[in-house]
Amino acid sequence: MTEKTPLDSPEAQQLLFHPKVTRETSAPEHAVNINVEVEPGIHIGCRLFTADPKAPTIIFFHGNGEIVQDYDEIGPLYLRQNINFLITDFRGYGWSDGTPSFSALLGDSLVLFKELKKYLSENQYSPILFLMGRSLGSACAIEIASKHDREISGLIIESGFAETLPLARTLGIDLSSLSISEEDTFNNGHKIQQVTKPTFLLHGQLDTLIPLWQAEKLHAECGARSKELQVVPGADHNSLIAIGGMYYFQAIKQFIDKVSGENDWRKRRKKYKNDM
Repeated sequence: MTEKTPLDSPEAQQLLFHPKVTRETSAPEHAVNINVEVEPGIHIGCRLFTADPKAPTIIFFHGNGEIVQDYDEIGPLYLRQNINFLITDFRGYGWSDGTPSFSALLGDSLVLFKELKKYLSENQYSPILFLMGRSLGSACAIEIASKHDREISGLIIESGFAETLPLARTLGIDLSSLSISEEDTFNNGHKIQQVTKPTFLLHGQLDTLIPLWQAEKLHAECGARSKELQVVPGADHNSLIAIGGMYYFQAIKQFIDKVSGENDWRKRRKKYKNDM
């Protein structure tokens, strides 16, 4: 369990988290539900969409107010790109047990990574593994990547944030009474300095919830030699897919192919010979 901070106070939790609760539903076609025990009696719901076990896999952490089932129509769009898509909930979200908190969010993400990586290995999935986090979920992805950099192929951040305190002020959350510094928060801007694997950041040009400067700071602080920030013109915090359409998925596919070597001319030549 991650050490508790002032952000674990009941007042802060009520302001920071907006869980949507539902019962567990049947997984759609080409998907399975996975329930991961992160501590005794606490299970987190996940859903794995499989294109091909030999294909790369994205472990995805969604935004605040979202749940696994919200991505039932998005998962198949990753399958079209030959990418497996494994989405996880947070504690207290969806059909997951428990109550969300700052420390649990980060602590659970580390357990989820370990157990989901084990699940993929036991079921003979490719070891090519990417972490992806959107909005609040970016904190989970960066937390894992900063501690398990050698175990991933790359990191993808959508609408992510470097600094928590400015975001809290934008959301109308007054944390001044808690006497905390940025180091007491998610501290994404510092943690991403530990990430050396290829990193791809996507951000909406018109995002007012998490302004573009937050993504620019993440990009600047990232320790990876190979890093890219792609700004989606006309998109705000929640409309990157709606505005980008299939270009959104193709951009992610292009990044993954580049990192995993699928665009390597030797592989293309070998595939061409095998198809003859």
